Amino acid sequence: MALRPTGSRGMSLLTTPLNQSDPELYQLILKERRRQQSCLNMIASENYIAVSVLQCLSSCLVTKYSEGLPGKRYYAGTEVIDEIERLCQDRALKTFNLNSYEWGVNVQPYSGSPANLAVYMALLQPHDRIMGLDLPDGGHLSHGFMTAKRRVSASSIFYESMPYKVDPVTGMIDYDRLAENARLFKPKVIIAGISCYSRVLNYSRFREIADEHGAYLFSDMAHVSGLVAGGVIPSPFPYSDVVSTTTHKTLRGPKSGLIFYRKGFRSVGKRGQPLMYDLEDRVNQAVFPGLQGGPHNHHIAGTATTLLQAQSSEFKKYAKQIVLNSQALCRSLQQRGYRIATNGTDVHLLLVDLRGSGLDGAKAEYILEQVNIICNKNTVPGDTSALRPSGFRLGTAALTTQGFLEVDMETIAEFVDCALKIGQEVLEASGSKLSEFKKVVYAKSFARKIKELKSKVRKFAEAFSIPYFQYNL
Repeated sequence: MALRPTGSRGMSLLTTPLNQSDPELYQLILKERRRQQSCLNMIASENYIAVSVLQCLSSCLVTKYSEGLPGKRYYAGTEVIDEIERLCQDRALKTFNLNSYEWGVNVQPYSGSPANLAVYMALLQPHDRIMGLDLPDGGHLSHGFMTAKRRVSASSIFYESMPYKVDPVTGMIDYDRLAENARLFKPKVIIAGISCYSRVLNYSRFREIADEHGAYLFSDMAHVSGLVAGGVIPSPFPYSDVVSTTTHKTLRGPKSGLIFYRKGFRSVGKRGQPLMYDLEDRVNQAVFPGLQGGPHNHHIAGTATTLLQAQSSEFKKYAKQIVLNSQALCRSLQQRGYRIATNGTDVHLLLVDLRGSGLDGAKAEYILEQVNIICNKNTVPGDTSALRPSGFRLGTAALTTQGFLEVDMETIAEFVDCALKIGQEVLEASGSKLSEFKKVVYAKSFARKIKELKSKVRKFAEAFSIPYFQYNL
């Protein structure tokens, strides 16, 4: 049967490609594409997806509503969607070596922060107590961050939050102090998770502290889930009650989220009776209808194929290389005199501590961006302002996807060093205000140096391809 045309004359808006229907937006997307190819992407929370993931994201799945769970939907026509979601669930368990008797997984969260909020909603009542790593010490906003003046994140607004800290000298999490404070605070949930902490977590110690108070141990492995899947760092699953993750970052998938929850036996009651986990319904109902509407089925499909890739030997080699690159970059910067928080890294990121150098994180981020090195300013332990932090964070996941190796980290460290030295010169001429710093950057005496270094970085970056760029928009 011949298809009925969608328009009586010419091409319909529905079938006109973007470059013709909206050339202004098309050119902006091409502009961003050129930017990505010409820079070194060192933002620790970013990565480049596979072609297969991109195909899922632009598939017909984007149009389908499917509120509810497989087999229990609030819309018709979801038979295939159910198969896709079940496939994603099965692959999530297999990727992290879990069995369906002890663990379940919800694959519908839109991203990491919504997933975390759903976990709190499942485990807690309003004003119950939580403990997470403090934001200036490497924690995440969604782990209960608040300041002396206001409650910043939803997790600190709806729940009572007390942060735990790192040792100010070593930069390592102070587990003894966490245990001591937990005895006073008596939290219902302890969060083992990071956003900018470069060491593996001691999940066994977290479990010990949680058990002392009958608290849930909630592990947020958003940053390191690809490293866990690749078997290069310890897994949180043997010790945790609930585990959440994003699916991008080191896992290298679409921007989505997962919540894993324990099933079966939990502990023995006071009368010797077995106490069972009851988290499955609580987590599922927190996601929908508690916080979300219809799941993003194209993202679930993209996550499913990402998880299949994460089971491969190629991905495990990739995960190992991420850490090797991070450690090589760390050593190269240290050899140039830079101070790295915790004095090293076990994972995909490192935190450069600029205290005592004159520069702060915001100025470092800006001068690096001017030479096409993309990173982000970041607080270091002891900082009081997230807008004017004392450090910046570097990650190697996206670079490793492009094929960068340890030897390339030496070159990148040299680029970073050159840029920061230009920043020091600019600072001497501008004063401490960021606005003045930005004005002076392109004074004649500095513009030439920046242009020359930017040209070197660009040439270096363009020698490494981005996987899906071989396909035309």
